Amino acid sequence: MFKKFFSKKKKETLDNGLQKTKEGVWSKISRAVAGKSTIDDDVLDNLEEALITSDVGVDTTLKIIERIQDRVARDKYMGTAELRSLLCEEISDLLEKSETDSLADFEIPSDKKPYVILVVGVNGVGKTTTIGKLAYQYKSAGYKVMLGAADTFRAAAIEQLDIWGSRIDVPVVKQKMGSDPAAVAYDTLSSAVAHDMDVVIIDTAGRLHNKTGLMNELTKVRNVMQRVVPDAPQEILLVLDGSTGQNAFEQARQFVAATEVNNLAITKLDGTSKGGVVIGISDQFKIPVKYIGLGEGIEDIQIFHPKEFIQSLFGDSI
Repeated sequence: MFKKFFSKKKKETLDNGLQKTKEGVWSKISRAVAGKSTIDDDVLDNLEEALITSDVGVDTTLKIIERIQDRVARDKYMGTAELRSLLCEEISDLLEKSETDSLADFEIPSDKKPYVILVVGVNGVGKTTTIGKLAYQYKSAGYKVMLGAADTFRAAAIEQLDIWGSRIDVPVVKQKMGSDPAAVAYDTLSSAVAHDMDVVIIDTAGRLHNKTGLMNELTKVRNVMQRVVPDAPQEILLVLDGSTGQNAFEQARQFVAATEVNNLAITKLDGTSKGGVVIGISDQFKIPVKYIGLGEGIEDIQIFHPKEFIQSLFGDSI
């Protein structure tokens, strides 16, 4: 049913989506190596500055620089001509790998049905759009998909999810604004089991002003879901806006403290030069980036493959 490959179309979407970041990163790195044939301390200092200002983050940048220093010391004759491939190799090795890396794109484990994705993140990061795109992709892969509108704090959130459901022709379980989110989650899973659904994606409220309240709410939602599907949710997916750069780090820090996030989605990468944030967040939080948003189109979301991402960012030299 599935075939895992990185198609020409996906590569073009990735390349186009990362264009602003690529231009920013490589203009800085080009300046870092200008007039140099060997990777010396000046090159490394300039490379460090280029990565930090590309929102890779200080700690992750220092790891990358240390890895490159080690490689240069080990491979004595490595020069600036090899820097592009060196960056690709070392950063790819640094990134967290998902437990589902062995699966095809938008494939779920055969023993997980329904496969439940609980989506968290602050308002405005593209959470609802990400849910709609994921639902479309999983449906296109041949699965029966259901959505749950458990962000009952905002009427607009329920309405937006309902619009997505109508657009891609998947059912949406909802209640009125102000309803108990856990009750919506329970109803969603009960309906999913009754209708033999394969994938369930549940939205949650994007509030961070009270971390304790958020933690309690998400814990309650999880406990109620597990009455219906004992191992639900298989994914707690944190959606982050890649265009916010270092602010995305702070959002990740707060949500990781509030709930057991095990996958990340980084959105809006097409409109920013801050795509380096994907590298830093994956490394710092030891949580794999699973999905990346690369445009406004319904198909402009991809499973994150570290090697292809880094190749697109730094060039096709490996």
